[in-house]
Amino acid sequence: MTRARWCAARAVALVAAVAMLLGCVPAMGDVHPDRPVRKSRIAAPQARPNIVLVLMDDFSMDLLQTMKGAGRLARRAATYQHFVVDSLCCVSRASLMTGQYPHQTGVRTNTASLVPGAGPMGGWSAFRAYGNEQRSVNVRLQAAGYTTGFVGKYLNQYEYLPGVKPLPPLPAGWSQFNALFGSAYDGWGFDSTGVSGGRLQARHHPIPPATASRATRDASYAGQVVEDYALDFIRAHRSDAAPYFLEVAPYAPHNRTNPQGAYPGDPVFPPAFRDRAGGKKAQGNCGLVSCRSLTTKDLPGFGDRRADNAPRTLAGRKARAWNTVPTLGAARATAHLRNRAQMVQSIDRTLRRILKAVDEDTVVVLTSDNGFHLGQLGMGMGKGTAYDTDIRVPLLIAGPGIAPGARAEMTSNLDLAPTFEELAGLQPAAFRSGTSLVPTFTDPTLRTRDHVFVEHTTDTAGDDPDLAFTGGELKRIPSYVAVRSRDALLVRLDLDPDLRRTRYAYEFYSYAKRGWEKRNVVHQARYAAQVAALRAKLGELDACAATAGDTAVSERCRRITQ
Repeated sequence: MTRARWCAARAVALVAAVAMLLGCVPAMGDVHPDRPVRKSRIAAPQARPNIVLVLMDDFSMDLLQTMKGAGRLARRAATYQHFVVDSLCCVSRASLMTGQYPHQTGVRTNTASLVPGAGPMGGWSAFRAYGNEQRSVNVRLQAAGYTTGFVGKYLNQYEYLPGVKPLPPLPAGWSQFNALFGSAYDGWGFDSTGVSGGRLQARHHPIPPATASRATRDASYAGQVVEDYALDFIRAHRSDAAPYFLEVAPYAPHNRTNPQGAYPGDPVFPPAFRDRAGGKKAQGNCGLVSCRSLTTKDLPGFGDRRADNAPRTLAGRKARAWNTVPTLGAARATAHLRNRAQMVQSIDRTLRRILKAVDEDTVVVLTSDNGFHLGQLGMGMGKGTAYDTDIRVPLLIAGPGIAPGARAEMTSNLDLAPTFEELAGLQPAAFRSGTSLVPTFTDPTLRTRDHVFVEHTTDTAGDDPDLAFTGGELKRIPSYVAVRSRDALLVRLDLDPDLRRTRYAYEFYSYAKRGWEKRNVVHQARYAAQVAALRAKLGELDACAATAGDTAVSERCRRITQ
């Protein structure tokens, strides 16, 4: 298939493409699973294509409307109703790369948080201790002949502090590894890695002086460094006989983590200087929309009372409310939203340049590790909940043989690892819980699953970057498991902080009338059948919780998403 035919297929207006992704038109677009449709004339996906995964950090769906590059990608991409297995960076990333639930990876939090008598609970320590390196999809792709590259944010607590903490080991399965360490959250002043002779080497990226020009400062911005590494990798390998797999993981639009920014007056969400007010646009660069037009109206559920979201027992009694931090005010929410939109423009430029740099035999994937909330449902600022603000993220997949348009399938980030394996001509590993999306590339109507699951564990430690500027909200969110269907959400919270005991309470929301969680109605009789059905689904997940590590996933456990 030629690039011209591929790019022209099913072309639609840019605004319409973005609107569809945001849910401004029906989530399934023109897909009607029960209605006969004309079969796609798109050929089967190219055998062993190059694969580029762009994994954003804390990206919320309200930002998609600002991205020109994402809109261009959407015109030629398969788009999905997509969710993450946990709205926490390290947990989600570990699950994405392994195709496994947190109970399988053992990565349940961002930090090690050693439990007496047990091993680490999260972070790089848990990822490595429980064998996730070898189960990661890049290891299998490299063994199958792919050149593998990583650029950007890796896993929490994979760190290097010159003179304090030595370079960590090179993770298995990467031919080239350009990780940016955690100080890149602030935008400037960080170290990165490279591989030479099979050994990891460090490179320092100093903060340019405040008197330097905007262009000079932006050349050292974390987003620009990620882009430079990514394009260098693509240019170096696009003419190779062997295919390549590249993960590009920018830090944007995650907030900075230090009390003071790299430069005086840096906002909590620090954009490149060219995108700030007074840069190339007087009010700042928010891409396809004006920054002034972004308000709390772009945050569904903002201003809603939080009292009606309080957990309840199955008997209907109110349980302890966890949402007790001060609600984020409208002025701060608006300022943060605009700064986040400005941060995202660096990703969008990188995406557009990647699309220009790759050849026609490349599959490009755009998604995020989790979402983010800014005051919706009376909350503060952050993530970690099972609400759509935090677990629903975009998933766009474009490439040779992939028919553009909305898909009927409901998907999880567990599905990406087996998808990459099948694209590479491999049988997905038996220990993966996810399911390959390749069959949906040529059949938009395919619908085999109606549920996704979320597993969240509380107990974040003080050095968790996701705690910064959140007022402690993340620590207040209890551990829970949740099941999201196409039209409802059931959350089973464990309100007992002792890991040896449980005290369950529930939240249930119907999406029949609105696309956000207006009121917990778990106790209302008219929803009893739905609640019972979703509780049964959680029971099925519980019955599969003993499957972990390299253990093959049974067919029974694979069917729980149906």
